[in-house]
Amino acid sequence: MTETLDLPLQLGDAQTHAGLTITPLFPTRNPVCDYVSLDAALAGELEITELGRDGVVNRVAVHNPLDRAVLLYDGEELIGAKQNRVINRSVLVTPHTRLVVPVACVERGRWAHRSRRFDLAGHVAGPELRRRKALSLENGAGEHKLQSEVWAAVDDRLAHHAVASPTRAQRDGVAARRSQIGDLMAHFALEPGQCGMVAAIAGRGWCLDAVSRPEVFGPLLPRLMAGYAYELSEVAGKATPAAAALEALAAAGVRRLTSPGLGDDLQFEAAGLVGTGLAIGDEMVQISAYGWSATR
Repeated sequence: MTETLDLPLQLGDAQTHAGLTITPLFPTRNPVCDYVSLDAALAGELEITELGRDGVVNRVAVHNPLDRAVLLYDGEELIGAKQNRVINRSVLVTPHTRLVVPVACVERGRWAHRSRRFDLAGHVAGPELRRRKALSLENGAGEHKLQSEVWAAVDDRLAHHAVASPTRAQRDGVAARRSQIGDLMAHFALEPGQCGMVAAIAGRGWCLDAVSRPEVFGPLLPRLMAGYAYELSEVAGKATPAAAALEALAAAGVRRLTSPGLGDDLQFEAAGLVGTGLAIGDEMVQISAYGWSATR
């Protein structure tokens, strides 16, 4: 059963540099759901480790001993343990609980411990990788197909940037582009009260990332921007207006699915649009949506 949801978001003033247009998003209502970002939780006592002694490629174990829920954002990269992973879909981890979370591998050439627990990378996976992952989930693809899509997206970017990674790791590709990413990110800054953004890539389309709490979005902004800059380096043509992206998302049908954590997974359904999210009742805690042409 599908429904339409009111998007509690309003647009700010756009900034453009080198073919990338960033339009900040601001909430139109106060959030009710209380949660913190993953980086804040990892600085406390939250732990993410391999599942069991031997580990499982497509699962990790999360222990949240905190008094607040923790948001694991779609595409956040976890580094260390036996191989680097990305979060498959946003998950809200209940306080004082242990949870098994679905992930995908972004370092297929390593299966050996570098650390007991995972740490957080300085980037979220770029929107093309996340779009392909979300499309696989929307199409009901099994874990093998989803993992193949993620590996293909990682390999595409490594090849495009001519990065030789011994373990075919996304992190190596981002590290090789650190200077270019830093130059681009210097032109965009977090605005007070900002809870999200629409990133329009000239000649490609748009990506929307948002959460319900501005204080949680703040730490996400530079890591999301790093993912944009890494994957989407070629620009040509005109950028999609942010208002058109927001209208397309607001008009899309939404299907609620079971989440491994608190709330419901959201799956947006509309032609030319791929989107996922997380909701607690009628509060949209997180949204990631993509409306652009694919690259291989």
